Order: sequence, then structure tokens, then C-alpha cells
Amino acid sequence: MNGSGRVLALDVGTKTIGLAVSDPSRKMAFPLRTVARRSVVKDTEEIARICVSQGINQLVVGLPLTLDGGEARSAHLARQVATALVALTGLPHAFVDERFSTIEAERRLREAGAPADRRKAVIDQYAAVVILEDWLAAAGPSSAG
Repeated sequence: MNGSGRVLALDVGTKTIGLAVSDPSRKMAFPLRTVARRSVVKDTEEIARICVSQGINQLVVGLPLTLDGGEARSAHLARQVATALVALTGLPHAFVDERFSTIEAERRLREAGAPADRRKAVIDQYAAVVILEDWLAAAGPSSAG
């Protein structure tokens, strides 16, 4: 893994894909936007354009796992989107266990005082932030190069 450059994280759902991006030094994660699902092809084309405009050089995709660590049924969709996006962009990618990302995102938004309608609009982006923070913490400064 290259230790610097912007990273894009995806929280892939059946209706939306939440996106979060890191700063170039890979120390912080920020919500970016939510993509409404249309099809794998259209979704990945849109995200590939975002990768170019944001200067992304690494992808991180949340992988839905069951409580016992197996892959949930929705993991197939996350892998399908990741495969298509990598084929379009050629970017390196990693998968991150996203079991509790939405719960953590909801907790953070609630604690920040975000009203329910605002939480609903941005929850997928903030779940992607949690996924990206988990990856950044696991990657750590020693993994550069």
C-alpha cells in the first residue's frame, strides 16, 4: 500500500452507496456524498468519475459480515461493485469488515445532535467514514511504501 494519497471508502447498500474520502496524508476521513443505486455499471461509472475528480489512489470497500465472521448475503453486492470499479479505474482496493459501521455512524450523528431527517440523508456517508477510519487505523504509518 502506498502510504499517502487520497483514499475513497464505499459503504455499498442495495439502494445507495455512501462515499467517504481521506485527506492526502491519510490521517482523517470525511463524508463525501451518497450515490443513489441504479445499476452496477452506472454506479461504478459515476464513482470512477469521482475518483478522478478527487485524485483517489486507493479504494476501501466495506464488506458486510455476519456476527460469526462469515459473509452476509449483501457481501456479494459489495464485491461486485468493487470488482467493476477496480476494472474501470485500475486502483488498488481493500475490503474492511463493516459489521457495525452503520450503528456507529448513527451513534455519532445522534451525539452530534443531528436531527433524524438529516441523519437519514447522510447515514451512508458516515458509515463510509467509519469504514475508512477503521482501514486507516489498521494501515497505520508503518505500512507506507
